[in-house]
Amino acid sequence: MEFRPCIDIHNGKVKQIVGGSLKDAGDAAQENFVAKQDAAFYAELYKCHEIKNGHIILLNHKGSEYYEATKEQALKALSVYPEGMQIGGGITAENAAEYLDAGASHVIVTSYVFRDGRIHYENLHRLCRETGRENLVLDLSCRWKDGDYYIVTDRWQKYTDVVLSEKTMDELAAYCDEFLIHAVDVEGKANGIERKLAEMLGKWKKIPITYAGGVHSFEDLRLLKELGHGHIHVTIGSALDLFGGTMRFEDVLAYIKG
Repeated sequence: MEFRPCIDIHNGKVKQIVGGSLKDAGDAAQENFVAKQDAAFYAELYKCHEIKNGHIILLNHKGSEYYEATKEQALKALSVYPEGMQIGGGITAENAAEYLDAGASHVIVTSYVFRDGRIHYENLHRLCRETGRENLVLDLSCRWKDGDYYIVTDRWQKYTDVVLSEKTMDELAAYCDEFLIHAVDVEGKANGIERKLAEMLGKWKKIPITYAGGVHSFEDLRLLKELGHGHIHVTIGSALDLFGGTMRFEDVLAYIKG
């Protein structure tokens, strides 16, 4: 298990939000924390601790009045820690190279690949040709519905018809270097991990997976390590003291290394 840090940017500011509350209309979200520091500050911190493969997420859609401010923050973070972080949010085959050239180690993609409720293979092939498999992370963030976890898109607002399963992961692993999976129903609530999802992910070990959602204690970390058999990497947001929570950043690093 590795700790994968995050920098979530919304309306031009580093924030922690309740994942299921995000709305494009009015650029609204239920906020847990709004940072006084900018994205570059967090990138420098992660660089100093030599923590790689964290993710920067742009949480505004391209038509938002805040999109350019959010993008500017993201690019500053990449410039501080080149090749140290991944980036996602509105990535397409047309703009992926811009972020890789700006210093991203990988681009993270959901909505461009999952269109009209299904996997859009034409876009996936185009993207993979543009970035190379080794620079692509597929975001398979999901929500529970009708007895299954369904992949969600457009900043977690739209359900696809694609169930997150071992078969789905087998199929998509051929195109990417890693998966990033937010358990959206518990994201930002700091109220415990999505145990059933962690159990499923822990049984599948073909490429790296980073899990995000609900971690709020060292017991959660222990449980995730157990259920993931040490294979699942972890992101902690609202529960981390960097973002107003109670879990000390240095203690988390020490726990993971131990």
